[in-house]
Amino acid sequence: MNMNSRPLVFFTLCWVLGSAAGAGLLVPGIMLAGGALAVLLFAQILLHRSTWLLAAACLVAFAGAAAERGWADKHNVSALPPPDQEAAAPGSSAAYSVEVSGTIVSAVEVDGDRAQFKVRVHDAAVAGESEPRKLSELLLVNVKLAEQPDQAIAAGWRRGSHIVINGEISEPAAATNFGGFDYRSYLLSQRIHWLLKANGISSVQISPGPRLSKASLLSRIDEFRGSLGSRMDGLFPADQAGYMKGLVLGIREDLDPEQFRQFSQLGLTHILAVSGLHVAVFLYVLGGLLRLLRLTRERMLLIMIAAVPFYVLLAGGAPSIMRAGIMAMLGLFAARLNKLKDGLHLLSAAALLMLVWDPYLLEDVGFQLSFLVTAGLILGVQPVRKLLPRGKRSKALFDLIAVTVVAQAVSFPLTIYYFNQIHLLSLLANFILVPFISFIVMPLGGAALVLDSLWHAGAAWLGSVASVANRLSFGVVLQLSGFQQLRFIIGSPPFGWVLYMYASIGLCLSLLHRRGLQPIFGKSSKQPDNDTRPMGGKQWVEEDVTQPLGSLLPNRAEASLGASGSRQPIQSTGRIIISVLLCLALIAPILWAYYPKWNNNDAYVSFLDVGQGDSILIRTAHGKHILIDGGGSVSFRKKGEEWKDRDDPFEVGRKVLVPLLQKRGVQQIDLLVMTHLDSDHIKGLRAVIDNIPVKGMLWNGTFKRSDDAVSMLGAAVDKGIPMYRSEAGQSWVIDDGATISLIGGNRDSESDTIPLVEEQNGQSVAMIVELYGRSFLLTGDADAAEERAILSRISESGGALLEQPASAAIGEHEENQAINKTKSNVIDVMKVSHHGSKTSSTPEWLAYWQPHTAVISVGRNNTYGHPNGEVMERLTAAGADVKRTDLNGEIEYRITADSQLFARQMLAGWP
Repeated sequence: MNMNSRPLVFFTLCWVLGSAAGAGLLVPGIMLAGGALAVLLFAQILLHRSTWLLAAACLVAFAGAAAERGWADKHNVSALPPPDQEAAAPGSSAAYSVEVSGTIVSAVEVDGDRAQFKVRVHDAAVAGESEPRKLSELLLVNVKLAEQPDQAIAAGWRRGSHIVINGEISEPAAATNFGGFDYRSYLLSQRIHWLLKANGISSVQISPGPRLSKASLLSRIDEFRGSLGSRMDGLFPADQAGYMKGLVLGIREDLDPEQFRQFSQLGLTHILAVSGLHVAVFLYVLGGLLRLLRLTRERMLLIMIAAVPFYVLLAGGAPSIMRAGIMAMLGLFAARLNKLKDGLHLLSAAALLMLVWDPYLLEDVGFQLSFLVTAGLILGVQPVRKLLPRGKRSKALFDLIAVTVVAQAVSFPLTIYYFNQIHLLSLLANFILVPFISFIVMPLGGAALVLDSLWHAGAAWLGSVASVANRLSFGVVLQLSGFQQLRFIIGSPPFGWVLYMYASIGLCLSLLHRRGLQPIFGKSSKQPDNDTRPMGGKQWVEEDVTQPLGSLLPNRAEASLGASGSRQPIQSTGRIIISVLLCLALIAPILWAYYPKWNNNDAYVSFLDVGQGDSILIRTAHGKHILIDGGGSVSFRKKGEEWKDRDDPFEVGRKVLVPLLQKRGVQQIDLLVMTHLDSDHIKGLRAVIDNIPVKGMLWNGTFKRSDDAVSMLGAAVDKGIPMYRSEAGQSWVIDDGATISLIGGNRDSESDTIPLVEEQNGQSVAMIVELYGRSFLLTGDADAAEERAILSRISESGGALLEQPASAAIGEHEENQAINKTKSNVIDVMKVSHHGSKTSSTPEWLAYWQPHTAVISVGRNNTYGHPNGEVMERLTAAGADVKRTDLNGEIEYRITADSQLFARQMLAGWP
């Protein structure tokens, strides 16, 4: 690597490495990584590819970044006392009362019955302390609104206002499932350690803050941004206004979640993130207006530099727009000095400035994608473009193809790592929609917004044109996302896989550049295609931009060039060999990521933490997946309280269950079981069947008049999912060593009708799942009556109910294949019915099954008093080791082929 050609790039790269080491390694690991870097830098000096000064500067950058991150972590602590966890009730969050005064430092978001904002606290009076504490700390405040008029009052609160608020301090939720979202760590990266919850606006006192402050200035920008959003509401239909606000202004709060899901499946969410293209359009329009005023070039550049920060703040200040804004300002300033160089230096300078300002940005997904994709476009478009025809008529088309291919390839590893899905039509969707939306819809929306203040009729006409274009865009997205068979779910691979993929992509681009490959189609022109990018009267020259790629190859590769240094086409056989090797280097790890457990024959049973509800995921030895229930919150809204509903409410299926399944690489559900139709068991399943293919569904054979039950059953019918009614005595071989035996459920198996049952608990599907000889008793919300009925049926059958032959109705084995092992009534793991309610788990039930372990799926701070104290006493008396999802988080059991049973839990549990 010739570091001398781009000193700032390598200095920034070392800074990034140091910051990453400081975030993920202990001091010995940082020193070891620094030593390895020092060896590499010394080698570059010996090869005359770096000066001593540059190598020393890079090593200092590594050490400085690691030290900065360590300093940031050390000082990222709270001055408030932690809640007394031991004094809190089991299964509840520890909290204490406090009165704080400070300044609102974020926009106030009002959604349904909640107002949320950030406060910089100056004084905090903690309950039980005689003197208030002086401090400077960020809190995330949630105010629960009691009445609908309170929404307007809360919406009037402004950033920069002084606030006094009474409430309760508690810790943000940590991840409670393996691989789940860690809200606590997310807020910690924003230097927020506590949540402050207040009940009603009566607990809040607002007064004006200083007029000349950073917060008050940002408040005026909030108001202006909000007024622009209101104009968008008037210019576009209700189903498009949220989309256009996100597209033009970066306001994503009003975006329809279902619309976002469709864009996400096709990898199009980057369209809704205001970024470099928006800044370019803004500067292009502003430059045109300034030229009309006949200003000098120097004054134009200065005005444009000053205007960029305003646009960045107006667009929301996300990492992608900050990166684009800093790059634009640096580029304009360099153009002002007539010293503009290539974009890689600008990108490096922007990354360096942002990370020096806030080292936690390195962990932001938007930051990572923004910089990696931009770097990929700078380095990769030219080599890929050389493979394509160079005809003048088709130049724009193939330029677009090159940009789209490179952007998709560079974003692919991080997309898989964070979002766990890829659609084969994503490339086509980006190729069609990105230019259409970027060069037609977005300019029309922006022009309509600007024109609205001058000529509403003209703005409305432009808005109607944009609306037609939006309907075309939505239609294309709907059609393409409908090809679910072309969508693949890939579990989160190790981070080393991501590094390997980027190394392979970089090597591919390097070889393309160094070898001078001929175009795949047509003949190349003898003249080089100097596709330059004008900025400020200067150009980015191809050789400058792509030089680092070629320098990645060893000297042996350089020897293949002619003596004059000109590129010589390699022989066709060599090209084929290299192409095959490169394809294998990229395809093999993708296949491994798609099915990483191909040689893992262990079975798993995971009791997921979905709050006050049930959800159990079973993986058999050969990778089949059974999902039993999906959690879901129960709504107790009264008539007239619809105003409390939130635009984007927390929904356990969409927010917790589906991301967990995708992160674990669950590409399909072989059997989906709805034990009964209560919302806390099935509401989350709607998101599952919308996002993950389901081969078959087992339910209790009844119907319930509830919105969630109607929605779930209707969606299953619409999607053509085969549905099986449970009947006691059924049994299946699902996989090698995996059997399911139904012992309870529908009691009217002879009827062809579906009975209406409003009280569902006593109709729960009850089953015994056996994996490698280990038994799991899963009974939904079975009540005492159903428990007695099950025991009675087992007694009447003389135990034959537990020894039925296997059916091929759901499994893939031959019909009437018998289960060889005689089942015992001693259970390894029993799920306690109905979340530990006193209506279940009778002494007779526990005495019959004699469970070694009992798992209770129960929510923290639930209002039902679950689990019941008497039930806990009965479980203890029965000798069962009790585990609870509210205390232990997810509880996972691993069963090996030799019947060994291993358990692990996400949280340590109650002391």
